[in-house]
Amino acid sequence: MIGLDDRSAGGAARRQRETHRGGARPPHQSDQPLAHGALVGRAPDRHKPRMAASATPEIFDRRRRRILRDRAARRGDGGFVRTRIVEELLARLDGVTRSFATMLDLGCAGGALGRALAARGMRVVSADAGALFARMGAGLGVQCDEDRLPFGDARFDLVIWAGGLDSVNDVPGALALVRRLLVPDGLFLAGFVGAGSLARLRAALLQADLAVHGGAAPRVHPQIDVRAAGDLLQRAGFALPVADGEGLDVRYRDLPGLVADIRDAGAANLLASAPPLGRLGYAAAHAAFAAAADADGRTTERLELVYLSGWAPAPGQPKPARRGSGTVSLAEALRPKR
Repeated sequence: MIGLDDRSAGGAARRQRETHRGGARPPHQSDQPLAHGALVGRAPDRHKPRMAASATPEIFDRRRRRILRDRAARRGDGGFVRTRIVEELLARLDGVTRSFATMLDLGCAGGALGRALAARGMRVVSADAGALFARMGAGLGVQCDEDRLPFGDARFDLVIWAGGLDSVNDVPGALALVRRLLVPDGLFLAGFVGAGSLARLRAALLQADLAVHGGAAPRVHPQIDVRAAGDLLQRAGFALPVADGEGLDVRYRDLPGLVADIRDAGAANLLASAPPLGRLGYAAAHAAFAAAADADGRTTERLELVYLSGWAPAPGQPKPARRGSGTVSLAEALRPKR
């Protein structure tokens, strides 16, 4: 999400916020983590974790990400944004007519999603980069990075990834691995915080860095927009890929409230190259964030939530029409009738 130093805010107050959904956007026990691939229950497969096919730059600190996930687990179930994403993904799943028997709750956090699907009779495996979240998940819990999954091919007929896709080092590789985990005609659903989110916070951090450190620092995580998300699904080999989104406005009394939400999500400073903001920098960011407040003293932040769906290829699936095969002019169809 945002490369805000997790220690800068000191004893920040809990959040005071109001949330408003925006209009839907059209498609496109310790701070020491377990060893990668460690299992909370029985091992699902007896082989090494699958790695992404090609080496990619490590922009996120994997060890720090696991530590922050564990800290978030001690604070709650993954934060209100993930709760919103889970609700939306469950609603979309309700619209699917086929049934599912085995699902992977990827980035399981507090396990609410997995427990909801276990109650529907599904056999659930939960996976998370944080050991504590993996223990909190439904069914078998596995600690692993999402781009280094320790599962064999065609193990699940449903994979849902609610939050966290934007903080993985190798997103194309992770999506390709997810597709391989699915049986033919298996379904993948995901939701995450996308490009354009937290503009007020990004501006406040930039102002603080310029004022205190004399230059900008890499604090903003790379973000994925709807169009790029759809392209990533296609590149990973999913059939019938769909990417769409919605806007969510969140109003904060002050910067510590936003920092608390970021910590709840385990999404504080994950950038491997980000220097600490420092107390002076945090104070400057606090002032800049407050200066952007509305008349009632609250600052409005915008979250752009991106949702994905795709199917593992299988014979008999619907195919898109061949380009140029249409028989009706779109311009004619959209022309107002007199």
